[in-house]
Amino acid sequence: MIGEIFHARYEMHKQLGKTAGRRTLLAKDVVTDELVIVKLLAFSSDFEWDDLKLFEREAETLKSLSHPSIPRYLDYFEVNSPTIKGFALVQSYIPSPTLEQYIQSGRTFSESDVQQIARAILEILIYLHGLYPPVIHRDIKPSNILLGERSGHSVGQVYLVDFGSVQTALHTEGGTRTVVGTYGYMPPEQFGGRTVPASDLYSLGATLIYLVTGSHPADLPQKDFRIQFASVVSLSSGLTNWLNLMIEPSLERRLDSAQAALTALDQPELTSTTSTLTIGKPAGSKIHLTKNEDSLEIFIPPVGSQPGMVFTGLFAIAWNSFILYWTINAISTSALVGLPLPLFSLPFWGVGYLMVYTLLMRLFGSVRLRLHSQQISLTRELFGFKFHRPRPSPRDSITKLVYIQPHLSKDADGTQTQTPAQLYIWAGIQKYQLGMNTGIKSAAELEWLAQELSNWLDMPVDRE
Repeated sequence: MIGEIFHARYEMHKQLGKTAGRRTLLAKDVVTDELVIVKLLAFSSDFEWDDLKLFEREAETLKSLSHPSIPRYLDYFEVNSPTIKGFALVQSYIPSPTLEQYIQSGRTFSESDVQQIARAILEILIYLHGLYPPVIHRDIKPSNILLGERSGHSVGQVYLVDFGSVQTALHTEGGTRTVVGTYGYMPPEQFGGRTVPASDLYSLGATLIYLVTGSHPADLPQKDFRIQFASVVSLSSGLTNWLNLMIEPSLERRLDSAQAALTALDQPELTSTTSTLTIGKPAGSKIHLTKNEDSLEIFIPPVGSQPGMVFTGLFAIAWNSFILYWTINAISTSALVGLPLPLFSLPFWGVGYLMVYTLLMRLFGSVRLRLHSQQISLTRELFGFKFHRPRPSPRDSITKLVYIQPHLSKDADGTQTQTPAQLYIWAGIQKYQLGMNTGIKSAAELEWLAQELSNWLDMPVDRE
């Protein structure tokens, strides 16, 4: 096979890896004269259709991804040569060793190195899990993370590769579930064929434990299904506790999103590995939160002037000026012919009012959410006027706290748009919403408010 040219373009140079039915080769693109990675799925005696399903899913997923720390999709084709028959996936080549290779060569990683690698992978996971539907890697481990050369205080560029086990959240909701992953790095729920974004966090935590101990997680002792690593390393209590939250066997107690994990990693200290994680108020946030045993109040000040508002304001002025001119002419015409033409302007006045109201609320309006033992209320305040939207509800009617993470969504034409994070409090049929339309500027602020509300209400956060 070495030396063969597949698809009249890719010359095989070196075999990098081989598993049942699969091979990974370094090849040269004779058209561009660049090195590429060719992954082959061969028809053999142990071939299974699930293998082809995963292989095609890997190709489809890579084709849809665009991230500097993930290999680029280049080509996909059928192979029909004298030496092999099957399918080939071509992706960009990243000339960097894996974390596994570094450990095997004797390299050690400091606590700062581990934190830098953790941040880099979490940033990639925030991107993957924020897609619609969320993309779950399902096989994060040392051999699937590449690390570039060290530069100054930087540990090096970090890459996440091998999407051969990838799954989207929609695929996990129904149909046959294929159990994939690597023993020692798989969370308990993955053994049952179930995967969620938090499953990738467990695998990342186990990978980092391998970096600090030099031992595969499966070779370390366990207690109540939890990897016991603290006694064989010398780490700060903050990082030790954070790693324990990452590898928590119970999904309900594990860190549940890459953003929450990144926020927690940047905290100087976590007081307990078993207590509820407390996410601190993001730096620079102007939101005021006051609480005691009997009440909790969140005050969100006006957003203030922003560059994009200039265009919005000019458009609102132009729109309402035209509708006013049209209405005056319609009234004059109606007086002459007796037709109710001005009525046709009412929907347009409604749109104009909404534009002006939204603009004024962002410039001068504030939002106040109040909870106490009797009721919950959400008040919008503008120039001394107060609007209850929706109406207050009894405190004991609150049934659910829902946090929707920022994600990419597609319209009917297939165009992707970024949907911002939202936080909902359901009280009976009423829905109280906090988000970018209520003056909140970042997902980190919503994460913080969701945790504060969850603690005060003694109610878990449902994440979607």
